[in-house]
Amino acid sequence: MRNHSAITTFIILGLTSDPQLDILAFVFLFITYVLSVMGNLTIIVLVFVDAHLKTAMYFFLQNFSFLEVSFTSACVPVYLYMIASGDKTMTIKACFSQLFFVVLFGATEFFLLAVMSYDRYVAICKPLHYVTIMNSRVCRILIVCCWVCGFLIVLPPLSLALHLEFCGFVIDHFFCDASPILKNSCSDTWLIEQLVIVSAVLNLITTLFCVGLSYVYITRMILRLPSLQQRKKAFSTCSSHMIVVSISYGSCMFMYIKPSAKDEVAINKAVSLLTISVAPLMNPFIYSLRNKQVKQSFRDTLRRLAFLSKK
Repeated sequence: MRNHSAITTFIILGLTSDPQLDILAFVFLFITYVLSVMGNLTIIVLVFVDAHLKTAMYFFLQNFSFLEVSFTSACVPVYLYMIASGDKTMTIKACFSQLFFVVLFGATEFFLLAVMSYDRYVAICKPLHYVTIMNSRVCRILIVCCWVCGFLIVLPPLSLALHLEFCGFVIDHFFCDASPILKNSCSDTWLIEQLVIVSAVLNLITTLFCVGLSYVYITRMILRLPSLQQRKKAFSTCSSHMIVVSISYGSCMFMYIKPSAKDEVAINKAVSLLTISVAPLMNPFIYSLRNKQVKQSFRDTLRRLAFLSKK
């Protein structure tokens, strides 16, 4: 029988080996993380407390914000601790745990984006039946389906990867991603690599097809509207979602669909930074700045808090 790997920890190289740049990276990541958590938690709380936001659209937005907080929290705080402490080691178990949550939250987000595009399709193409079709029971079922699909994406390749033996211990990234982990294995990783590619492509293509199909019908319906004002109003209801979809799919496709050579590691790190740190920060601002109802709810909530504080 083969001996199990004696390697029990990985060394995370991070974004840079320069101590001064590490400080800049820490400040940048800390600020973006705090703002991201605050922005997404604000949306979560607003949907909870404001009766005007008790619709399917904002229910999905609330769940999306929860996923964004979870996604960025799976990576950024760990790396901030590594920079602050100088200890850039991580056990194999902790590394695989981080990988599990990153892929789970990321995959679930894509399925949720597809569900949100369907919600916009129903709102624009079937407005009279919107409340009936997108009732609370249907919304809860769709959210559960998103999580189940996320689990089905992550479990097959990860369950095989847990049996790998490792000869290397250096992760050339700032978190535990699949590709740098597999590079450290002395086992045959061909099947796992193919499974990772199939899972990633299946996730992206399936959800992108659903998003694209929804927006084809939405576009056709908008173009049929008689007045320019009606077309602008209909387009504004889904423009925020379209921006978030473009950012999410564009960055993810670059990392997982495009073959990456060794000299492109720095570019992939930068794209990962966009996905894990910058995108979760941008999303709540994209939705709030382009949505009058969210901005009005935020102002009303602040007024209520100010009134209560004066009592």
